[in-house]
Amino acid sequence: MTDAMKAALADLPNIDAEHWRPLEIDRLVGPDAPRHAPRILVLYGSLRERSFSRFAAEEAARLLRAFGAEVRLYSPAGLPLPDDCEADHPKVQELRELAQWSEGMLWASPERHGAMTSIMKAQIDWIPLSLGGVRPTQGKTLAILQVSGGSQSFNSVNQMRILGRWMRMLTIPNQSSVPRAFNEFDEQGRMRMSPLYLRIVDVCEELMKFTWMNRDRSAYLTERYSERVESAEEVSRRVNQSTI
Repeated sequence: MTDAMKAALADLPNIDAEHWRPLEIDRLVGPDAPRHAPRILVLYGSLRERSFSRFAAEEAARLLRAFGAEVRLYSPAGLPLPDDCEADHPKVQELRELAQWSEGMLWASPERHGAMTSIMKAQIDWIPLSLGGVRPTQGKTLAILQVSGGSQSFNSVNQMRILGRWMRMLTIPNQSSVPRAFNEFDEQGRMRMSPLYLRIVDVCEELMKFTWMNRDRSAYLTERYSERVESAEEVSRRVNQSTI
């Protein structure tokens, strides 16, 4: 375990060190696979001062660091509505650069009116499927979680799972839904020990495992026959035009 992982683990009072298991990287990747820390981007969907989706995202970020990830937490404050400005807006550029930088993501949204928030959706809508010929999300891993003010619901995670598919991401099987979130976090915004907390630990561990397994293989896994045919047709068209 690295010093950074030990420091991150020290900031997780709900974790029992006796039962914590560092990831066994050799069981997840081949001997020639890259060994740098997986790069994970965390997004959340609320701007409230006491935002439970932000608290959940921050808790997940701490866990991901303890599992060995390099984590960036993006703040949606100041992000304009999609198409309300040009894509050169600083907050849009920051988000898109982080999307390209990342090898996996974690999305945490509240549920509002039975759905994910517009703040969460706006962030996803600003990430294009294609950016300068590069798909910034294709083949990357994704974990999803939601918080609710009332009883447990899965509307937001279900919607995010659909969005993950449209963004051509590998969305992990596990997910988290935290009901009555106001009961689950203390005054400092730290999550209390409970089965709901343990589920977030499980989600983060699974995201890390899938990211290790996937990232060196994602280019091959997402290679498509239809795109190879299209590329061949484009080459043929250029050659024929040059001949003419």
